[in-house]
Amino acid sequence: MSISHTDIGDNLRKIVILGRLDIPGTESVAGELEKLAAAPKKGVVVDLSSLKFLASIGIRALFKSANVVKERGGTMVLVVGNNSSVVMSLEATGVSELIPVFKSNAEAERAAVA
Repeated sequence: MSISHTDIGDNLRKIVILGRLDIPGTESVAGELEKLAAAPKKGVVVDLSSLKFLASIGIRALFKSANVVKERGGTMVLVVGNNSSVVMSLEATGVSELIPVFKSNAEAERAAVA
């Protein structure tokens, strides 16, 4: 499990999560994800395109971080690329209705700062 971030200008933070957001994976990155999402940026892009597995506990961590961003007036979006298993998890749980989901980083970045 790994999490990293890059700030793109003053208004955008991109967070990349690699590995599995199962119980141990989520426990290892949830605190860092929330901390990174809390940065005073207008938009936050969370890249899940290389994620191998997304469990309900990982979805909860994404919701929690999205709420942190929303509470300070920002927007958090997800990038899934062509990762069909992650897309299925997000659609099956309704996350895609609450947190915008994009296939490309470019689309996600534009939406996050719009």
